[in-house]
Order: sequence, then C-alpha cells, then structure tokens
Amino acid sequence: MIAMTNSAKTLRPVNPFTLEPAGEYPVLDFPGIRAAVAAARKAAQGWRAIGVGQRAEWVRTGLQYFEANRAAIAQDITRQMGKPIRQSENELKGFFERANWLTDAAEDVLAPELLPEKPGFLRRIEHVPLGVVLIIAPWNYPLLTAVNGVATALLAGNAVILKHSSLTPAVGEHFARAFGKLGPCEDLLQAILADHGDLGKAIAECDIDHVVFTGSVEGGRIVQRNAVSRSACANRFIDCSLELGGKDGAYVAADADVAKAAEDLVDGAMYNAGQSCCGIERVYVHKSLYQDFLSRAEVLVAGYVLGNPQEHKTGMGPLASAKSAQGMLDQVRAAKAKGARVVSGGQIKLIGKGTFFEPTLITGADNSMDVVREENFGPILPVIPVGDDDEAIRLVNDSPYGLTSAIYTSDVERADRFAAAADTGTVFMNRCDYLDPALPWTGVRDSGRGTTLSKFGFYSLTRRKAIHFRVG
Repeated sequence: MIAMTNSAKTLRPVNPFTLEPAGEYPVLDFPGIRAAVAAARKAAQGWRAIGVGQRAEWVRTGLQYFEANRAAIAQDITRQMGKPIRQSENELKGFFERANWLTDAAEDVLAPELLPEKPGFLRRIEHVPLGVVLIIAPWNYPLLTAVNGVATALLAGNAVILKHSSLTPAVGEHFARAFGKLGPCEDLLQAILADHGDLGKAIAECDIDHVVFTGSVEGGRIVQRNAVSRSACANRFIDCSLELGGKDGAYVAADADVAKAAEDLVDGAMYNAGQSCCGIERVYVHKSLYQDFLSRAEVLVAGYVLGNPQEHKTGMGPLASAKSAQGMLDQVRAAKAKGARVVSGGQIKLIGKGTFFEPTLITGADNSMDVVREENFGPILPVIPVGDDDEAIRLVNDSPYGLTSAIYTSDVERADRFAAAADTGTVFMNRCDYLDPALPWTGVRDSGRGTTLSKFGFYSLTRRKAIHFRVG
C-alpha cells in the first residue's frame, strides 16, 4: 500500500524541463512513519511463513503490474527527473532483467544448506529473513536502484518500507501498487515520503531491522550514525547497506580497440546526463592511443542532442536538480585555472525552462584536480595520457572512491593483472557502467559497504540460523 496517514506536509515536485507541477504527495510525520513500520512488522510475520517458491510466484504477480504499465512508468520517470524518454524506457528493460534474475534465483539461493553427513546428527544452515527493511532510494535510476533492494528483500521474506527520493515519488507509488499486497499479506511494501529529521529518528527509534541506502557519502554517514544510535539507545543492533557513489576510472591500454573504447566510455560518462554512481568520470589512455581516442571522443561528445526529454531524438535531458549545475561549473573552472583545457562543452545551458550542463571533454587535467577527484554527477569527462599499465593502475586507485573500474584491452591476462590491482568493487574488461544481476554490487572506501544483487544480496538481507539436531 501507499502510506497516506499522519501527513502534516505536502510534497509538490516539478518537471525539471518545464518547471510545471509533477504531482502532489503527502509527507509522513514521525508518528505516521512509526505506524507504517508497525504495519510492516505485522506483514512480515505472515510473509516469512510462506515458502520461498510461493513468495517468488507472488513477486512475479507484482512484476506484471510493471509490465502492464511500462509506458506510464517511463513517462513518470521522465516527467519527474528529466531522463530522456528512450532512456526511461531502457531503464524498464534493466529493471526486468534484475527482477527476473532475482526471482528465478531466490528458491535455490535461499534453500537450506545441508552439511556433510555426521552419524547421529542432522545439520543444516537456514537463511532467515530479518523482518522489516527500510530502503532509501535515489532519483537518478529510480527503478534500478530501488529494485536491487526491494525484490531481494521481499523474496527473502522481509517486509519493506520504501522511502523514495522527493524528486521521484511517483516511482515509489508504482512499487507500492505492485507489491503492497501479495497473496494474503497486506502492507508488505509501503511507499513513504519523509523529511530527513523524521526519517533519521525512525531509523534510531522504530522497529526497523536493516537499512538499504543509495545516495551521497554524507547521506550514508548520517544513515550509519542513526543506525549506531539505535543500537546504543535501544540496546538492539541493526545494520545498514550503503551504496554511496563513485568516481569511476577507466584505462585504455595500448592494445585496445580504440574506436570501441571511445564509444563505450563517452556513453558511460554522458548517459543520463552523467547522473550515475557508476558512470565513467575519468579516463586514462595509453600515450600511443591518446590523440586517436581524444579525436574520436570529441566527435561523439559533439553528437549529443540536448532538449525536450519527451522527444525520442533527445540524447541528454535537463539536470534533475538545477542547483547541481553550479558545482559542475565550479569544477571545470577550477581545472582550467590550473591548466586544464576544455575541448568541448563546459557551460551551463538553458533550454526551455530546463537547466542543462553541456557534454564536456577535458584534457590537461590530473589527479590533484577536483574534476578528476571529486564526484560531480554530471556529463564531464577528463581524458589523461599515461605511459604504461602501472601508471594507469596507480592513478585509477588514487581516489577516495572504489565502486567500479574498467580496462580496455585485447589481452585477458593484462585485464587479470589490472583486476588484481584495482581496488574497486567491480572491474570491467571492454565494457563499463553496467550491472549484471548475477554479480555482487559493492564498493570500497567512500563508495560504501554491503552488497546488493547476486546470491550475496540475498545473504545481506537474511541471517544465518544453525540447525543442530541429535537424531540418534
């Protein structure tokens, strides 16, 4: 269901391209959140008693809602955060890829694990749901970031409180319509909106068992502090999974297919206007390919069509939040002041009533500059020449983040050496900016902790119970 009670405030998001109203939504106060958590606790008790196979069937029923409403959901994403409509439609494809993999895998992954026979004993390991999982989802990929936690939590036997971004509340409502009631269980997923203070108090004081947060580093620190506060004040320990973004680096080795590398990496930097935690934000190119790569990248960057995100010809829409453009501009200007050169783009652009940042290609930058070091969540790509693999690895690792890295090479052994040295949660060879649901999604350092997707995502939202029976 969609939690609608105890609302003292109303949220009125706007379309970032037209600045017209994009809906009206109630914001829960703290008593309203507490009531939603209590309802989720009741739902969780019934849901966990249902077998994994049956839970998976009912989750598939919920997925039928998304299939039946594909067009409306894509429109809501574009209307509320400005993603070009063809990218919103593509996000639905990724949503189903992840949701279907998780649903198909759940029964095998969550089955009790039998230990080798021991005379007179029966031993097994069970995967037990945690109870109530709070999922705090961002706006940039409102379906993909939410489904990682939502599908896993439900399949594992938990109830969900989904607090979606204030920019994309319509997506939270779609999740609630699809999964709010499954089988006999009401209030299984509730979509809420809440201000930061009340939500933090809820983490610290309400009967929540785990928090899944995707967002900024500072937001992750706040969530973790609130979880620690809960443990200290209530004498009850809870944990959180934190996916906090990145400054993902790629290396184009001397033996790379430079045309393919340029195509992939420009797209990885510019897709969704660069508003991606695993988007490419810096590229290191072997000096023998540097000019070739740069020339190709310049042509690709110049080819982006900026404009109305409702039009299929549009390749880059407005920024979801106009105020973020200034931070991007500040990074570019600071880099120029230190000697970097803007090959193309580098400016804020107004189209209609929307605020855009031009697709931007930068040379002459280095790892001391914020444009190479600090996440900007924008369509900005610094390209830096390197002399060899060791220099590339050193520079890729020279970051407070560690979400993904990528190498473009024709040599798998070279890619293996790069992967062994790269201090990131995911290492790609000849691709980037993509999540395979069978692989764990995780980061190191300021990119967060915990895991979503894969079998390990299920393990993070369950606990192990040891069954140790003497039977003879």
